[in-house]
Amino acid sequence: MAGLRLGPLLRYADGSTATVWVEASRPCTAEVRCPDGAQGSATTFQVAGHHYALVPVSGLAPGTARSYEVFLDGTRVWPLPDSPLPPSVIRTPGEGDGLRVAFGSCRWAAAPADGHDPVGPDALDTLAARIAADPEGERPDVLLLLGDQVYADETSEATQRWLAARRDLSDPPGKEVADYEEYTRLYYESWLDPEVRWLLSTVPSCMIFDDHDVIDDWNTSASWLADMRATPWWRERLLSGLMSYWVHQHLGNLSPAELSADPLYAAVRETPDGTDAVRAFACRADSDPASVRWSYRRDFGRVRLLMVDTRAARVLDEESRAMLDPGEADWLREQALDAPGTCDHLLIGTSLPWLLPHLVHDAEVWNAALCRGEKGARWARFGEDLRRGADLEHWAAFPASFAALTELIAEAGSGPGAPATVCVLSGDVHHAYIAEPRWPARTPDARVVQLTCSPVHNSIPLSIRLGFRFGWSAVARALGRSFARHARSPRPPVKWRKTGGPWFGNQLMTLTLSGRSARLRLEQAQAADGGGTRLTTVTESELAP
Repeated sequence: MAGLRLGPLLRYADGSTATVWVEASRPCTAEVRCPDGAQGSATTFQVAGHHYALVPVSGLAPGTARSYEVFLDGTRVWPLPDSPLPPSVIRTPGEGDGLRVAFGSCRWAAAPADGHDPVGPDALDTLAARIAADPEGERPDVLLLLGDQVYADETSEATQRWLAARRDLSDPPGKEVADYEEYTRLYYESWLDPEVRWLLSTVPSCMIFDDHDVIDDWNTSASWLADMRATPWWRERLLSGLMSYWVHQHLGNLSPAELSADPLYAAVRETPDGTDAVRAFACRADSDPASVRWSYRRDFGRVRLLMVDTRAARVLDEESRAMLDPGEADWLREQALDAPGTCDHLLIGTSLPWLLPHLVHDAEVWNAALCRGEKGARWARFGEDLRRGADLEHWAAFPASFAALTELIAEAGSGPGAPATVCVLSGDVHHAYIAEPRWPARTPDARVVQLTCSPVHNSIPLSIRLGFRFGWSAVARALGRSFARHARSPRPPVKWRKTGGPWFGNQLMTLTLSGRSARLRLEQAQAADGGGTRLTTVTESELAP
């Protein structure tokens, strides 16, 4: 009899359809059934000895919420027997409904229930507990996970014990994951957490990778990539990371229409074993990154979300260095400017912040000039060492891409039919803040904000707290200008100021969008009196009336 190994994850939901992702223990037919007759089924496909299904659910009605059950070969496997959690539901938006978007990044798997959690309460666990305690109360309509859903290079002690039982950890890559099977262990550890498992079964989610989904500093430079390719373990690690991301995260980002047109999805479903097809796709993504697009668009009524790949789409040659390859940059521009007047809010999801503390921004621009060789070979070698050691690889480290994104945001937010807000949603930097730009020669009609929120559940060293607090200061800004002068770097095409934060903790931001109004709330997971945890509001503000 087939068992449920992982999931269900409710990934996509619109007014009439949804998709639910599952992993089963053997080949089978997966079904999703709702009490009112809405249902869907899919035969599992196989990758690396694992069996998955993405079940399309049809027959849904707009503006409704209905519970669902999951069956494998006719046997009910979800909800779990004796689960204390409420039924999982599929909620469909109605005409004119608002949208509540919760987002964050950087989540270590939660500590064991009986163990001490050294990094504090998990914000996703705490959100799940709040929703479960009041199923009819407020909940996100969609959860955006902006990178580092798993940590391939920072494994837990439990995972390290599991790794040691299958290979010698004295051989590279040691305590880091090495292959597809080891990646599946990371997803089990993260997504089988009972509260998070239930949360992902009842709140639709959109995901994108960041570096730790593969390795810290992934694609930071051409020199870095050459060094990694010279190691005996890198290729298998990268291919396994891309394969597991496609299976566990990317497929669910796609709408049913996009899935039906996806040639790789068709190929893996038409063959008894799709491993070779997925591996060939990962090989192509490695050898010719521009031929694969991980970025995607989702429309929620009059809210447009563009999730942007800022890792695999990079151009790393120092002379033409770019955050996005030309095809990816064209795609982003086309989507951002598509059909003016049809979008009340434009959300750009990029794991790496566009607007950083001024000192960090200037240091990254300066470092990029050094690495290009503008100060000579010795400075170039120093710049590369510094780039890797200090993680100088955000949008600012790709000055031409920063300028292009800045111009695109201004253009998308200007003119007849401009959205009320353009919000850049980011994570990565293990704190939260709000920054607002000002263009010297123009004022967009939209309210433009950089909203950065991380971590969901991770460490926040004192060095990060001190460094980012200082990074926004006037003294730091003056120091940053000295870096820019040394590199003879032009001033950035936009000015900006911090209007909120920095805030440190395990946290989530929530955007509530209704018509052309927008409100923002930041909540942190904290220990509650008498035990347990709770989400505490740190700040709340109106972005658009």
